[in-house]
Amino acid sequence: MAGLQKILITVLVLVLILLALVFSLNNQMAVSLNFLLFETQPHGVAVWIIMSFVIGALVGVLITLLATFRTSVSRRTLKKRLERAEHALEKSRAQNDRAI
Repeated sequence: MAGLQKILITVLVLVLILLALVFSLNNQMAVSLNFLLFETQPHGVAVWIIMSFVIGALVGVLITLLATFRTSVSRRTLKKRLERAEHALEKSRAQNDRAI
């Protein structure tokens, strides 16, 4: 089953690469982007679109990594608080057992 999944993923990646190649070959008109005070060198439309896709994917991965890091830090903090609370509960039960 794992072999079939790897084959399907490989085929999907190859199809996506082929689609990107066909797209870039059909969109070669040079375009320069104009930001408020900055103008870029002219590149093909496909280059800009693929570049924006890659930058968006990288930003998405960065945000996911930051969220994962934040969650793991929060989990560790909560785990330490739980251990302290369990220790205090055991201590309290031991004192109650001695009192009885």
